[in-house]
Amino acid sequence: MTNWLPDLSSGSGPLYQRLADSIESDIDKGVIDAGAKLPPQRDLAYDIGTTVGTVGRAYQLLRERGLVSGEVGRGTYVLARQSETATPEFAAPAVQGTRYVDAPPGKLRFDSTAAPDIGQGAIVADMLSRTAQDYPHEISSYTRDFPDRWFEAGARWLSRNSFRPATEAIVPTLGTHAAVMAAIAALTTPGDYVAFEHLTYSQISRSAGLIGRRTALVASDEEGIDPEDFERVCAQKHPKMIFLMPTAQNPTLACLSAPRRAAIARVAREYNVVLIEDDLYGSLTDDPAPLLAEYAPERTIVAGGLSKSVAAGVRGGWLSCPPAYRHRIRVAHKMITGGMPFLLAEVNARLVLSGQADDISRRSIAEISARMAIVRETLAGFAFRSHDKVPFVWLTLPEPWLSGTFKQACLEHGVLIDDEDEFKAGRSEQVFHAVRFGVSQPKRREDVAGGVAVIRRLLEEGRAGYDSFS
Repeated sequence: MTNWLPDLSSGSGPLYQRLADSIESDIDKGVIDAGAKLPPQRDLAYDIGTTVGTVGRAYQLLRERGLVSGEVGRGTYVLARQSETATPEFAAPAVQGTRYVDAPPGKLRFDSTAAPDIGQGAIVADMLSRTAQDYPHEISSYTRDFPDRWFEAGARWLSRNSFRPATEAIVPTLGTHAAVMAAIAALTTPGDYVAFEHLTYSQISRSAGLIGRRTALVASDEEGIDPEDFERVCAQKHPKMIFLMPTAQNPTLACLSAPRRAAIARVAREYNVVLIEDDLYGSLTDDPAPLLAEYAPERTIVAGGLSKSVAAGVRGGWLSCPPAYRHRIRVAHKMITGGMPFLLAEVNARLVLSGQADDISRRSIAEISARMAIVRETLAGFAFRSHDKVPFVWLTLPEPWLSGTFKQACLEHGVLIDDEDEFKAGRSEQVFHAVRFGVSQPKRREDVAGGVAVIRRLLEEGRAGYDSFS
């Protein structure tokens, strides 16, 4: 790369965008090979006569496009394109022709945590058929009125421990992500800060950024978010909301203790911050700690859905909120998503109210537990966090592995995992040297065992067993 310089003579838009487009074009043409290290930002900025910040924004855009991977102190490297990846060690999906978004075909998917396939498709098919027969007119039109049973289903599904939301507090949504984004859109305005942990479900922070909200980062430790740092951020940046996963936090699996939950509620009340409590993974666990909504019911929004334990494809979700917020959030959800489709909302309500969702969830959790037993046995001796009922692992990498390098090594051995950058809510100087992988998506337990064996082999061999250059 010593003689390479981007061609910025063509294209339109800001300089950082033209720079990113030029680099992508050279990657496509083979001018820049997979595994090549891009010039340090400061060097490239000097060579093309711009600022380091402009080059940094271009590199960030390339990362978002899935073209490069970078870590602090290591540099930015070009990732292999689909046509350049090694022959996968695992069989292609049973349904031929299936293509996955942003994923090379034929790889073992350890980058998803959707509910495992335990035969729920037949149950959902029956629900869909019956709903179509019972409500042909509603399916042929837009959804104008929400029947009471949709709210009853949400109240039942979100109930956990001592938390029992009223039906008047429920908003049916197209999944948990849509629920959270509707709340952010309804209760904040462009330019407002929304607080996140450094590591979290970063799709929310990215989506919030798309609608003009700014990100404020709050420190965490092994026990979860730090209430003292939350208070510091509140005093300095005055966020309107904070997004939290108090139980089985994604990706670290941290569970907040009751005293920390009480402290967070106190700070939120003092600084008038709305709490968004994502209980999607918490609902899989038997964690006895009260929900944040029990400490601060007047300012807490609880979101949850069916994706992790029943079926991600039915887009079942609900949120519970203070009654004063309900109308605004419901309108915002319609504006963002286009509205609730009757067919899906009715199927989700029937799954919950019939008890079938609970039955599927129990079977899903049993399957997850069996797969997690495979993980614990295979990775014995390595440092990782896991929960018997939660379908992902937070793996601390031993020296000399770096997160992005390990992700690439797994990819070239047929296994898709997520590096730590996938979960960073914003630009953070913190480095964790960890990766997350899920075990719920492979069809068979044998595939899980094979994938975890690949991960162990790479951990044991270290970088001496992996060469990114062909």
